[in-house]
Order: sequence, then structure tokens, then C-alpha cells
Amino acid sequence: MEAAAAAGREARGRAASHPCGPGEKSPPDRKVYMDYNATTPLEPEVIQAMTEAMREAWGNPSSPYPAGRKAKDIIDTARENIAKMIGGKPQDIIFTSGGTESNNLVIHSVVKHFHLTHASEGTRAEPSGPLVGAVPHLVTCTVEHDSIRLPLEHLLEEQVAAVTFVPVSKVNGQVEVEDILAAVRPATCLVTIMLANNETGVIMPISEISQRIKALNQKRAASGLPVILLHTDAAQALGKQRVDVEDLGVDLLTIVGHKFYGPRIGALYIRGLGELTPLYPMLFGGGQERNFRPGTENTPMIAGLGKAAELVTKNCEAYEAHMRDVRDYLEERLEAEFDKQRIHLNSRFPGTERLPNTCNFSIRGPQLQGRLVLAQCRTLLASVGAACHSDHADRPSPVLLSCGIPFDVARNALRLSVGRSTTRADVDVVVRDLKQAVARLEGQA
Repeated sequence: MEAAAAAGREARGRAASHPCGPGEKSPPDRKVYMDYNATTPLEPEVIQAMTEAMREAWGNPSSPYPAGRKAKDIIDTARENIAKMIGGKPQDIIFTSGGTESNNLVIHSVVKHFHLTHASEGTRAEPSGPLVGAVPHLVTCTVEHDSIRLPLEHLLEEQVAAVTFVPVSKVNGQVEVEDILAAVRPATCLVTIMLANNETGVIMPISEISQRIKALNQKRAASGLPVILLHTDAAQALGKQRVDVEDLGVDLLTIVGHKFYGPRIGALYIRGLGELTPLYPMLFGGGQERNFRPGTENTPMIAGLGKAAELVTKNCEAYEAHMRDVRDYLEERLEAEFDKQRIHLNSRFPGTERLPNTCNFSIRGPQLQGRLVLAQCRTLLASVGAACHSDHADRPSPVLLSCGIPFDVARNALRLSVGRSTTRADVDVVVRDLKQAVARLEGQA
């Protein structure tokens, strides 16, 4: 642990030289980046791994000569590093272009598997049974990322599948296990729930859901009903806390490199790929990734993803402890400078575990909508919520409203997410910047 902590401190020291990272001086044009849930910079080791791959492993990984074999070895090593990061097996890892593709691939696969497996029931001379005429049914929750929500809504519109969007609790911000189980139907084939929410940082009870679904699957098998697979989008959790597929009990897990200081590609974990858990390709081509995701592999990006995963495996506890310390200090300073009555911590739910780096809060006041406050900030670089919702004008975040945050409070929300290189000194600068921004807005009223 001491070695990991030292490595974490060293990495943070290097990251501090980034233009958006902390420095020893505070020039007028200094910026402090606190939007690490949107994306992260590449670690120097990641850049080095990618550069070396571009220079030395330029060959086609399917080719037998040295440059091709070098590329294949790099890809194999990266696959092993990613598997180790999540406690899985290398043969269960498929590389993708990112989280959106991974999530769509999961949804595409379970729907296709249902149709292929159960279509014959409707073609019998005397069809019978609970699945006759049924379409596949999928269960998710109301605070998922758009790369889950929108494909599911599309399936609904096309009448290809049925979907239940389970609301989260207004008490704890989590989806309730009992509500997930209550949504299950005979044709249910997938439950997909994010591991941690990108706006609130709330961690979902995936392990508990898994245990209940496994017990339910035993009963369903006896009745001839389809197995319910469990998928989690772990984009926000990786690199901020330990993620282990055995502890979670999931069948599929989405990995997104640019959330943990890696490049903008991703991967998908599939438990017992092709044997225990079905996967159907969306693309057809040269047979790479065992035909599940064909296309000549992007060796440099995969090398970077593997190195980023290796750093997480080595240093995760140090990263987590540092981010939690800085985030907690941020919330202390906000309450001290603005008064507890004026600050509403939107992501702090009693008894609910959350990511160590995420602080979603609102400063109460009629002129203090989140976008207006950020526009007045001269140092802080942050967001009002998910980056993919950045064009939603002054509408409050649907995620916060789903969690029971009042409309006027949600409209003022800011999401600050700290990183490996963020310091307490950065927090002091940002809180001062926020106070000045609020003063300017209220002075204009």
C-alpha cells in the first residue's frame, strides 16, 4: 500500500504540470479543472506506451513478421492488464471504440439472442407457453447514461423490445433491489444498471441485484424461461474504487478508457464469452477479436488502455484516498464559505455510498442557475452535469429531479469532480472563484 501511495503521489506530481492542473503560483489566467467525470488527461506512462506502439508496433497484428507479432503481443498484454484490473479473465475481454459501442453491443446481443432462441415457439403448429408472441423485455433505471437510455428507447419505438425504466429512490438516490425484481416479467432477458452515477456519484447495489437475479434464474430455468443477464456500465467507477466482476457477480461490464486517464477507446467484459454469455457482433469483417468485434486493431490506443489499467491496478487505493480527501475538503469549504443553509449537497444521501471524487451541489438563489455561475467563474472549469447534456439550456438535470432534488435547487446545480492531481490549494482557489462569481451575479440583480 505504501508503494502504491508513493506511485500515486508521483503520478499526481507529474499531472500537476498539466496546464489545467495545480501549480505553485496562481497567475490571473490560471485554470483549475474539476470535470474529471467528463474526461481525464492521459497519464505520462500512457502517452509513452502509445508512442512506443506507434513507433515500434506499426505492423498489422494479424501479420506473422516481427512488427505484426510485436503489435499482437502488445494487444495480448493490454487484454491481460484490463482483465486484472476488474478481476476477470483475458479471454473474456473484447476491445471496442468506447462505452457507447460496448453498451449498444450488450443490448443488441441480448435482443438478438432472445429472438433466435425463442422465435421457434411462435412457429409451432399449436404454439403455447408464456413467451408466445412476446418480445424481449429489458430492465434499467431512470438515471442511466444516454448510451443505455437512447438505444432502449429506440427499441421501444421500433416495437422490437419492451423496456421498464425503474425510478431511483428519492431517499438514497439508488435504484432499489426490490423494485428491479418487481419489474421482471417472463420475457425479461437483461437487467442493466450503471455501477456509479456520473452526476451524483451514487453507487448502485449491483452485488445485491446479482444475488437476487441468480436465485431467480434457478427458478426460471425450471419453468423454461430465459436466463436474465446482468450488465453494469462501470465507466465512472473504474479508477476511483476497486471494481471486481466476481464481487459484483455481473455477466457483462462496460469499460471506458478516458475516464481513468487512458485513451478514448473502451472494452467489454463478457463472462464466459460465447459459452456462458452470448455475444452477437454488430459489425462483420476480418475476424479480429474472435469475430465478435472485427476490424484491424488500433494497437496504440489499446496499448494506452492497457497501461492505464495497469496503473489503476497498482495505485487504486492511493487514488481513491487522495480524491476522497480533496472532495471532502471541497464540501467543507463550500459549507464554511457559503453557509450550510445556502449550500445544498445534491449528491450526499444518508447511508449511501458514492464515488470519492464527485461533489454535486447547488448554491441557493434566484439568479444562481448553474450555467450562469460557471459563466462568471474565471478559474473553475466544471460542468452542470453530464457532458452529453451540455446543450440542455437551463433545464434542470433529469437525474437530480429523479433523485428527489427540488426543481429550483436542481436548476442551480454544479458538478465538481476532482482528479488524481487536484489539491486542497486548488479547492481554495475554486471556492474563492465561486464566491466572486456569485457576488457578481447578485450585484447585477
